[in-house]
Amino acid sequence: QVQLVESGGGLVQAGGSLRLSCAASGGTFSSYAMGWFRQAPGKEREFVAAISWSGESTYYADSVKGRFTISRDNAKNTVYLQMNSLKPEDTAVYYCAAAYGSSWQPPPTTTGEYDYWGRGTQVTVSS
Repeated sequence: QVQLVESGGGLVQAGGSLRLSCAASGGTFSSYAMGWFRQAPGKEREFVAAISWSGESTYYADSVKGRFTISRDNAKNTVYLQMNSLKPEDTAVYYCAAAYGSSWQPPPTTTGEYDYWGRGTQVTVSS
């Protein structure tokens, strides 16, 4: 059983930056592809970014491409999401997720492909 705990959310002005972290425990972190999703009030959970077990392959939603960067540190069992040039429409609860397997190519982008989820961290971008 893998436990995921997100941190780093908060309130930021439009154009600002935040760095989210997701700490994993209870499993072999390098056995999992990792992803970030978000859910705004009244909307479905949507894919943001994903990274392969090695970190060599990344994938982004079009809405965040060029602004967000996903990375991981397997020695620290942590995945990160650097968010720059934030917009009010980025406001949501951000969730970290883990998908078992080293063969994902590209990394998974749908909620059903992920095995474990964190509880989320709120990101609010004011205009």
